[in-house]
Amino acid sequence: MPWWLCAPLIDAAVLLAYAGVPARAVDGYVRDAAGKPLRYRLNGLRVFVLCLAAWAAACWAGWLRWDALYVHRWESAFGACVTGLLFTLAIVLPAKPVKSIAADLFLGRLENPQWKGLDAKMYLYLVGAIHLELNVLSFTAFHLQTFGADPNPGVVLYAALFTFFVTEYLNFEEVHLYTYDFMAERVGFKLGWGCLVFYPFFYCVGLWTTAHLPNPHTPAPLLVLYGALFFVGWVLSRGANLQKFQFKRDPARKAFGVLEPRAISKGRTQVLTGGFWGLSRHINYLGEILMASGLALSLGYPLELGPWLYPLYYVALLVPRQLDDDRRCAAKYGAAWVEYCKRVPWRIIPRVY
Repeated sequence: MPWWLCAPLIDAAVLLAYAGVPARAVDGYVRDAAGKPLRYRLNGLRVFVLCLAAWAAACWAGWLRWDALYVHRWESAFGACVTGLLFTLAIVLPAKPVKSIAADLFLGRLENPQWKGLDAKMYLYLVGAIHLELNVLSFTAFHLQTFGADPNPGVVLYAALFTFFVTEYLNFEEVHLYTYDFMAERVGFKLGWGCLVFYPFFYCVGLWTTAHLPNPHTPAPLLVLYGALFFVGWVLSRGANLQKFQFKRDPARKAFGVLEPRAISKGRTQVLTGGFWGLSRHINYLGEILMASGLALSLGYPLELGPWLYPLYYVALLVPRQLDDDRRCAAKYGAAWVEYCKRVPWRIIPRVY
């Protein structure tokens, strides 16, 4: 098989599974032109387990090498690039123009494209997560097979943390219907190519750049510390997103049964100010950066640039997004947002920024 076809085949397999595996229908936060909430098919965790089981079965049967996605990573990435570009052209060009052709190709024209019950954004995040997990497992397999006598335990920790990250992301997929991507972004090159190429290949850049390196013999207490840093970030990110999700669904309900639903109310608008959202206006962004930093450190090469490209990407992505999100919230919530900014002056890092 030409290995550049690997990524398109994974994309097609995930699409078939997304369309065919039983799902629950859920109303999202975004509404259509008639004011009705959009409905989504949610079956991410089932599709994830099915795809991983199919990959493992193919490897056990000898049809596929466990490390094939690492050995052929460049060809696979090339195929993903082709698919990402074709997807961008197919979903943008037929739609009504929004801005210039360059801006439309990059940012997209359609806000929430759906077809026969299938949602483009939900599919993109699903295929990106599954392809990322397959890459992480295959890259780890290469390392373990290469250094069987003395493997780097940090690689195993990295794979375990990333597997947790992907699994819990799909487990809480309903929560993401209330996040910035689903509420504010359109579907173009940024989101399409990003999920089909950037997400599955760049997110694991740390392992891509260190899987061939020998065991650095990182002390066990440091590995525990790096894992703890990852989970501190996860608590901040997941906790904040879950609190906001519960507040939007039921503003009077205590988050996690503990946090009081404190909010600023101006007319019909409400801005959550308690719990995680009282620490900073985008505390979930700090959580994302801390998780990425824990992953980078766990590999045991703190002076190598490769592992740090992932957390640096989050800084480059989330700081401009915070500025854009603040502008959008100021326009949407008006006086309530002004009051919130006075109460919570920190943008991302409490008492720092």
